[in-house]
Amino acid sequence: MTIPSSRSALIRPDGSPIRALIVDDEASLSDLLRMALRNEGWDARTASNGQEALNTVREFEPDLIVLDIMMPNLDGMEVLRRLRAARNDVPVLFLTAKDGVDDRIAGISAGGDDYVTKPFSLEEVVARLRGLARRHVAAVSEEDPQLVVGDLVLNEETYEVERRGTPIQLTAKEFELLRYLMRNPRRVLSKAQILDRVWSYDFGGKSSIVEIYISYLRKKIDTLGDPMIHTVRGVGYTIKPTA
Repeated sequence: MTIPSSRSALIRPDGSPIRALIVDDEASLSDLLRMALRNEGWDARTASNGQEALNTVREFEPDLIVLDIMMPNLDGMEVLRRLRAARNDVPVLFLTAKDGVDDRIAGISAGGDDYVTKPFSLEEVVARLRGLARRHVAAVSEEDPQLVVGDLVLNEETYEVERRGTPIQLTAKEFELLRYLMRNPRRVLSKAQILDRVWSYDFGGKSSIVEIYISYLRKKIDTLGDPMIHTVRGVGYTIKPTA
């Protein structure tokens, strides 16, 4: 799996890396999230069950926790209850396959700060964690939140996109795809790389989804000027400024 470099603009007030704990009994999922957060420059660790999570919290003192609800023995709700009973107000993002409205309300009512359902977009989870870190933990560096390729501008903080001053409305998945392309200008990205980065856990193995979303972006971006998104036949896709 390829995970590109990030801006790593968020740090703790003392200048050290943000600490994140990922609690899930699915090891492959935990490892995926740990890789993504380490790519943000964070110190990320994993725990495979509720008791291990509580032990790690005492030792590691994380700034953020990603917490699966449905775990055997000590589930995520009980872990959170014990944390709050111990007056630990660490921000918690619930990660779960339970997607009913009642489940969401229960998670937030129990003291959770955010809620993401499986299957999920890796990019979305990282973005939500960055938002939690920004509100509760982090100092923000002076790095520019804008990605610029030619006359195309994407703001990672406000989720605004424009070309030649014309605003472009994108869906969440279109935004994630464009951001990945713009973080890697002139680099040819394969369908497999794009699926791993943009769809990650929820793409379902259908590579044709990449072609569909590339066509969506072209209709919204390339119609405002010379084409910027290019197909390299048999290899993948790239974005580059026009001449």
